[in-house]
Amino acid sequence: MQRRQLLGAGLALASSSALGVRSASSAPIGRVRPGMVGWPGAADWGALNRATSGRVSPVTLPNFGDPAVRDLLSNPFYVADQPALTQSSGWLDAWRSSPSAYVVAAETVSDVVSAVRFASAHNLRLVIKGRGHSYVGASEAPDSLLVWTRKMDAVTVHDAFTPAGSTAAPVPAVSTQAGAMWLHAYQAVTVGAGRYVQGGGCTTVGVAGLVQGGGFGSWSKAYGMAAAGLLEAEIVTADGKTRIVNRNQEPDLFWALKGGGGGSFGVVTRLTLATHDLPTTFGSVNLSIRAHSDAAYRRLLACFLDLYATRLFNPHWGETVHAGPDNNLEVSMAFQGLSQEQAVAAWQPLIAFANDNPADYTGQNSFAAHALPARLMWNADLLRRAPGIIVSDTRPGASPTDFHWAGDGDQVGAFWHAYASAWMPASLLTGRGRDHLVEAWFAASRHWSVAFHFNKGLAGAPATAIAASSDTAINPDVLSAFALAIIADAGPSLYASRPAPSGQAAGRAARVQAAMKALRAAAPDAGAYLNECDYFQQDWQRAFWGHHYPRLAKIKQHYDPSGLFTVHHGVGSESWSADGFTPI
Repeated sequence: MQRRQLLGAGLALASSSALGVRSASSAPIGRVRPGMVGWPGAADWGALNRATSGRVSPVTLPNFGDPAVRDLLSNPFYVADQPALTQSSGWLDAWRSSPSAYVVAAETVSDVVSAVRFASAHNLRLVIKGRGHSYVGASEAPDSLLVWTRKMDAVTVHDAFTPAGSTAAPVPAVSTQAGAMWLHAYQAVTVGAGRYVQGGGCTTVGVAGLVQGGGFGSWSKAYGMAAAGLLEAEIVTADGKTRIVNRNQEPDLFWALKGGGGGSFGVVTRLTLATHDLPTTFGSVNLSIRAHSDAAYRRLLACFLDLYATRLFNPHWGETVHAGPDNNLEVSMAFQGLSQEQAVAAWQPLIAFANDNPADYTGQNSFAAHALPARLMWNADLLRRAPGIIVSDTRPGASPTDFHWAGDGDQVGAFWHAYASAWMPASLLTGRGRDHLVEAWFAASRHWSVAFHFNKGLAGAPATAIAASSDTAINPDVLSAFALAIIADAGPSLYASRPAPSGQAAGRAARVQAAMKALRAAAPDAGAYLNECDYFQQDWQRAFWGHHYPRLAKIKQHYDPSGLFTVHHGVGSESWSADGFTPI
C-alpha cells in the first residue's frame, strides 16, 4: 500500500504527458473513501500541498457552539467563505450538507489542474464548489476532495473582446473567474462601465455555476439566458488539460457548458460573457390584493392573466407573482426601459378591476412602482439609503459595497422540504388555454403558494434573445414558455443546532407536490429547470434537457469517460450510485 501511495502521488503531480489517468476505453471503477485501501497517505497529501503552494487542508466545520459563529450563519458572505458549508443546509430525505475530507483552496488554474490529476490518479470522489448555491447539493459530498474556487474571483471588463481563434469583430464583454459572484460582475459592468451583463438575480450566486445551468435574472425576458451570452470558457477537463473553448475551439464542449449543468464536464476556471447596452431604467412593482371568496379569487387570477397577456408579456417585464391558499395575489415584478409613469399605466386595468369590486377585494391601494437610472441598480451607497432593500456584509473588514437583497436572506442555510419547477407554455395565455390555466393555478394554490417567474420563460423575448438562447443545451421548452412555475418550502438552517427535521416537514413537502400535480394538469409534459428543480425529479434527462440529452451524453463520454465529474442528476450520473462513489 505504501508503494501505491507514493506512486500515486508521483503520477498525480506529473506533467500531462506522463499523467497516470485511466484511458478513454477503460470502464469506471468505484471511488475510494478514507480508511480504504488506496486512499492517499500523508506523503501524497503533502505532495499535493506543495504542488498547490500550501493550499491543501482537511475540511473542518466551524464551531457552531460559538455565539459569534451562530450569528454569522445567516450571512451568505460568511457561509460562502467556509469550505465546509453550502448555501443550503440540506433537503428532506435527500441530503444534508457534509464537508469533504480535503480541500484545495484554488487560487490559480495550476492549482485546479493539480487537484484534478490527483483525484484521477487516486480514484477520489471530486467535488467543485464556487459559491455553494446548489439546491440539490451538487457542491458537496462527504469523503471527497473539494476543488474550491472561491478565491478565484477576479472580474475584468473588456471594451473589445474576440474569442481565441475567431475572426469575428470584437464585442464588449466581461470575464470572471470561477469564484466570482454576480454582485461583483454587475458592479464592474453596470456601476463601473455603464453596460449590462445578463446574470442571476441573487447577488451572492456564483457566475460559473449559474451559466453552466442556463441562468436567469430579472431581465432575461429582454436579454435571454446567461448561458446565451457566453463567448468563451477556460476549463480543466478530466484528463488534467486546460482548454480554451468557444464556437471555434472545441465547439461541442463549449455548447455543453451553456446549460449542460455545472460539475459534469470539468472545472470551469474562467468565463467571458457578452455585455449589452444599458437600458435607461430598472424598476419594480409591488402589489398585494386579497380576494374575499374563492369565486372572487378565480376572477382575480383571470384578470391578472389577461393583464399579463395584453400589457406585460414583453421584454420589459420580469420576476414573480404568487398565488396562495389565503386567496392573496402577491406581485413582486421588475421592469427595465420604462419610466415610472409607464409602469404605473400598465397596471391600471387590474387596479380598476379591484376598485370596481370593493366587496370582493382589498389591498389594491398597496400598489407601488419605483424606477431608477439603470446605472445605479447595484450601487450599495444609494440602495442603503432606502431601509429594508439590502443587507450588508457586516463582518469586520468587509467591503462596504457587498450586500444581498433583503428578500434573499431566508435562503441562507435553508433546509429544503420540497422544491419543484415547470415551464408554463405561452399557449396557456390564449383562448381555452387561459381558462385551463386559471383553474389549474387556482387548484394548485389550494395546496401551497405557487409562483410564476416570468423572467424565466423566454416567450415574449426579442428574436435575437430567442435565437441566442436556442443555441444552448437547456430544454427547448424554455423558448416557448411565458414563465417558470416554482413551488417550494424550506425550514430553518440545520447548521447551528443540527436538529432532525420536524414531522411536519413531510406533510409540507406533500402539499408542495400536490400543488405541482394540480398545476401540471394544464401543462402535463412541461420540462423543468435544472438549477431550480425537484431533487427527486422523474425523467430528469428529458425534463432538464429535452432532445439535447443524447448529444450531451456523447460529449460527456468523450471528455470524461471514467465519470470523474459526477453530480446528482447531472449528465452521465445515471451510471453512478446516488452518492457518486459506485458505478452502476
